[in-house]
Amino acid sequence: MRIKSVQAWWIRIPIEAARQHRSDFGQVTTFDAAILRIETDDRLVGWGEGKNAAGSAGSYGALVHMLNHEVGPQLIGRDPADIGVIWEMLYNGVRHDSAARAGHAMPQLARRGMSIAAISAVDIALWDILGKSLGVPVWRLLGGRKLDRMPAYASGGWAAADAIGEQLKSYIAGGGFKALKMRIGAMDGAAHVSAARVRAARQALGPDVELMVDAHGTYTVAEAKRFIHLVNDLDLAWFEEPIIADDKPGMAEVRASGAVPIATGESEATRYAFRDLAVLKAADIFQPDPAFCGGISEAMKIGTIASAFNLRFAPHLWAGAPCFFAGLHICAASPASFTVEYSLGANPMIHDLIEETVEAKDGMIAIPEKPGLGFTISERFLEAHAQRG
Repeated sequence: MRIKSVQAWWIRIPIEAARQHRSDFGQVTTFDAAILRIETDDRLVGWGEGKNAAGSAGSYGALVHMLNHEVGPQLIGRDPADIGVIWEMLYNGVRHDSAARAGHAMPQLARRGMSIAAISAVDIALWDILGKSLGVPVWRLLGGRKLDRMPAYASGGWAAADAIGEQLKSYIAGGGFKALKMRIGAMDGAAHVSAARVRAARQALGPDVELMVDAHGTYTVAEAKRFIHLVNDLDLAWFEEPIIADDKPGMAEVRASGAVPIATGESEATRYAFRDLAVLKAADIFQPDPAFCGGISEAMKIGTIASAFNLRFAPHLWAGAPCFFAGLHICAASPASFTVEYSLGANPMIHDLIEETVEAKDGMIAIPEKPGLGFTISERFLEAHAQRG
């Protein structure tokens, strides 16, 4: 079995006006991603996804060009089962032979950001192919699944203080969730405004629902510490991305300032960044995004670091179907995982891009049983939303 073709598209799906929300990313009017298709010479197809934007909207022309014209040609003729070897080849670039012989990484300079996003897309697609070729779901290849259904949390929460309680309670009514995440930070301006929204949410939900908050990295260290002080009696399950991901010592300072667990990682790439978070004691929960951190292969390594440091693991899955399903398999197989992110914003990249129905029941998400990642792309829908240029 050899790789015959590699094709990526920038998929941009409009979000209907009634389902749009406004956050620190602005008014979210589209859902965008780089979707990758790899086909083998025996007609097996694997689907992958790469991301270069944390929110659902983004510009993907450069990433798609990289996949089609720089990364793709290097894959033609290779055995798609050589997943780890291909990962290291793409990471180390022209020195990959030397790195393989030496037994340590010699990465090219562009080893972060878009390069890792491209590797992520390839890696996810190759795992999909491997599972399909063997007739087993990817979680089986990762060591098995610990649960056939994983607890999930509803991810949304943009409403003002006078409406946030009803918005979050509607998530419980819709999917039986026992854990909810709401947005805070720059979208509110001052930290006390966010704190008032969180207090209103807790009062509406009562003490038995887990409540998380996500600032999207928009606070300074001082603002994040002030926010923690303002909400320290509200029993938050975690405070996600309190400050910019580039300031890991600052993240450690925020974590040390209070008792609210710190979750971070959706803006981090590779095991090396998460090693630094662990060593600096900057996080309690690792949240790598499979479409950005390096794919399934790297996410599993990151989960191992979390386990070794007695931390927890909850991948960032505000994403399209290839990334979301990859996250389900990762969570099923990782000892440190404990919850799955389930988007309650408009997400046509999951619900409309594939033939299957994705839903939460009783606050749980079923782990796929089908070979590979376990979904069927609607190629007609994909073609209708591929950007030309």
